[in-house]
Amino acid sequence: MAKPNYFLVSVSTRQHLDLCLRYALAGFTNSIAGVWTFVEIREGDFVSFLYGARAFNLYQVVAKEAIRRFVGMPPWPPVSFRQSGRSYHFPFRLHLRPVRKFCESLVRREFAYVAENLLLRAGYRKTHFQADQTTLQNVSQMGELWNDVGKRLVMRPYCTFEPQFTLAGTHEDIPFVFHLHETILQAAIRQYLSGVANLTRFLSMAGFNGLSASALEALGEKALSQGHVDILLKDRVPIAQARKIAVEVKLGTAQPSHLKQLRGYMEELGDECIGGVLIAKEFSKTIVRQAAGLKIGLVRYGLNLDNSRHYTFDEILSKLQFYSV
Repeated sequence: MAKPNYFLVSVSTRQHLDLCLRYALAGFTNSIAGVWTFVEIREGDFVSFLYGARAFNLYQVVAKEAIRRFVGMPPWPPVSFRQSGRSYHFPFRLHLRPVRKFCESLVRREFAYVAENLLLRAGYRKTHFQADQTTLQNVSQMGELWNDVGKRLVMRPYCTFEPQFTLAGTHEDIPFVFHLHETILQAAIRQYLSGVANLTRFLSMAGFNGLSASALEALGEKALSQGHVDILLKDRVPIAQARKIAVEVKLGTAQPSHLKQLRGYMEELGDECIGGVLIAKEFSKTIVRQAAGLKIGLVRYGLNLDNSRHYTFDEILSKLQFYSV
């Protein structure tokens, strides 16, 4: 069974933060970024809110739901953007159980992993940041245990839905049906690799035989100066060294530029990066030859999806398969 992950959820305004804290509720917009966050975070995971370079409280996710008639549904007012003229609402929601109460600056060394991501991404344009197990252990000792009685949000009767994904962009009906974006595939692969048995098979395919999967954790989107690694495999509890494997995910056919991109990430991660893996739908003979020279492992993914159908995230995860190249 996969261990719980820890995420910091970005909040856009102080008003939204106050409402999140009041009702122990997290909400995400009717957009690809919103649904990505919604499927990334699972029941049982832990979250804190992120606003003004400070982390607020520790919660465990106890339930997830997507509200069908979400316009005007409390507690958050819609967010409007002047340039595009678009307004976004909050159909995707996490119900949270408060665990610890704190308000801590990200300048603290305990938040170094997240703070680096935030700095290199130049702000809060990302909806959420995944932190490592070390950060979760640290925040589990911050502040004090939660003893307050939370407020209950009163809402009119509503129906829920499960967001779906399609290979055909013409079938999009946001927020109910989304085109299968690369970030959704990344989220599915990261969750797949969070299981020890799955990660063991994957490491063998990628050429990392003998590496213990149980010693590693799979983290999403690690920011670097030249971009971000889609998935970072790293030592769960580093001792003497913190081994890292950079994993890049491509929805379609691998290109030479993808190898160059991944090699750059590996070099920036430094000596503790023991290798890289490129995951794609197809690989040409040229890519296979070039990857060998760069010490990059190649793994092909398969989904076997019907272009005319819509799939839930769990269905995508269940259909995900990997093959040696």
